[in-house]
Amino acid sequence: NKDLKILIPGCGNSYEAEYLWKNGFKNVHLLDYALQPISNFKKRVPSFPDTQLFVTDFFKHVGQYDLIIEQTFFCAINPSLRDQYAKHVHSLLADKGKLVGLLFNCEFEKDGPPFGGNADEYKKCFSPYFDFKTFETAFNSIAPRAGRELFINLQKRSLISQ
Repeated sequence: NKDLKILIPGCGNSYEAEYLWKNGFKNVHLLDYALQPISNFKKRVPSFPDTQLFVTDFFKHVGQYDLIIEQTFFCAINPSLRDQYAKHVHSLLADKGKLVGLLFNCEFEKDGPPFGGNADEYKKCFSPYFDFKTFETAFNSIAPRAGRELFINLQKRSLISQ
C-alpha cells in the first residue's frame, strides 16, 4: 500500500527509503539523530520533501505512522533502552500499525554498537505492546548475517488504560 505513512528511525543513509521513494511510496519519513546521514540522503534524492526528514532524538519524536521499518536502529541503541524503544514505537504507531524489520539473533564478542540479543529477550521486550505476526529466522539475509537475523512483523496491540 503506497499510501501507508512509514517511519524509518535511525535511518542512516537510508537506501531502503530511496528505493521506496523511487517506487512510488511518497509518505515515507526519515529520522536520525545525526545530520550527516540525512544530508547524504537528500543529496541522492533531492526531490524528497524536507518536511519528511527529522534530525532529532527518536525518543522525543511525536507522530502517527502505519508502519515503522526496523533496520539496524534497535541494535545501535544501548540494550538498557530497548523496553523504552518498544513502548515508544507502540506510541508512534496508529491503530493496527506494524513494526517490521530485522533484529540480530546473536551475541557479539565485543560491546557494541551493534548490540546483539536473542529471541527470548526480544519477546519479553515487545510482547506487552505487540502481537507477533511473524517472528522467525530471516531466509534472505546477506551471507555474513545468514542464520543470525530474525525477521519481525509485529502488530500494535491496543492497551487497556489503567
